[in-house]
Amino acid sequence: MQFGLFTHLPWPEDTVPRRLIGEITEQVQYGEALGFQGAWFAEHHFSRYGLGSSSLVLLGVLAAQTRTIRLGTAVLVPTLHNPIRLAEDIAMVDVVSNGRIDVGFGRGSAGYEYHGYGLDRNESQQRFQESIRMILGLWTTPEYSQQGQFYTINQATLVPPVVQQPHPPVYIAATRTPATLEFVVATGQPLLVGMVLDTVEALDLCRRFVRLSAAAGHHIPMSRIPFLRYCYVAETDEQALEDTRQSLEWTIDMIQWRGTFRSGSEVHHRLEDWRRQRTARPTSFAHLAQHRAIFGSPETCVAQIKALQQEGIAYFGCNFAFGGMAHDKVMRSMQLFAEAVMPHFRA
Repeated sequence: MQFGLFTHLPWPEDTVPRRLIGEITEQVQYGEALGFQGAWFAEHHFSRYGLGSSSLVLLGVLAAQTRTIRLGTAVLVPTLHNPIRLAEDIAMVDVVSNGRIDVGFGRGSAGYEYHGYGLDRNESQQRFQESIRMILGLWTTPEYSQQGQFYTINQATLVPPVVQQPHPPVYIAATRTPATLEFVVATGQPLLVGMVLDTVEALDLCRRFVRLSAAAGHHIPMSRIPFLRYCYVAETDEQALEDTRQSLEWTIDMIQWRGTFRSGSEVHHRLEDWRRQRTARPTSFAHLAQHRAIFGSPETCVAQIKALQQEGIAYFGCNFAFGGMAHDKVMRSMQLFAEAVMPHFRA
């Protein structure tokens, strides 16, 4: 079993982006020292939900301040970028990190992000698939040319070339859209599973992917699927739930709130004002803590991750830094996880 870090780079009110990025940098450096295999970052735009509008820039910074930990995107949204530019930027991070980048792609879920970029979200599936195919072509084919529905590439040779051959590891996220899962299978790349689905649904998605992959002749096992959950370890189960309630409620409220925007942003509004006015209730903390998170004492966390391991999961991504969780609590939880959970999974 391998373990990684993950964060949406949340930006709660009354916090400063520069300080948050500094804290995330410390967490990744500490994660490297503790033995975490990778650190993954989400791309989001126009929202306090996540600061990762240029996650590859952040990965470049982290590459210069780490030595061994792998650096991943979970996910990049290729539909919002020119595929040549994105292929070049990823290649540059692969070079400066000496071959440590893992590339996760996803379609994204926020209509206001597409609106801000002037794109039709109804075209997202076609743009998504075209972009990824072109990026893979640019990484592997000199003088690459392709005439697509949305983009045209004329005899482009990628400079610098990627370090990892034939290209950096690629993972593609899917949730409930059959066309996306079918595309992931067809590419021969592994699935990536985030925290959108409850664990039971997420495991079912993994099983379906494995079956379809085998039928397509790719035979990608469950063990190659990064499986991400909210995560927090404390001395007791009760302390873990107490410490995480505010941050997880902020996260789920932000998801609900930003979903009400078809354009614009909530950045210059107050969350508390919206909370007082909303009519629909979000998914409860209790449900999320039970079904999309690993929260508890070391013993509880070991048991729950062992259950995932028995299903075939071999890469567990820990979202410790969610919803404005205090930096000292994130660091303490990471330490407890490394000292009291990870040893139970060493060969």
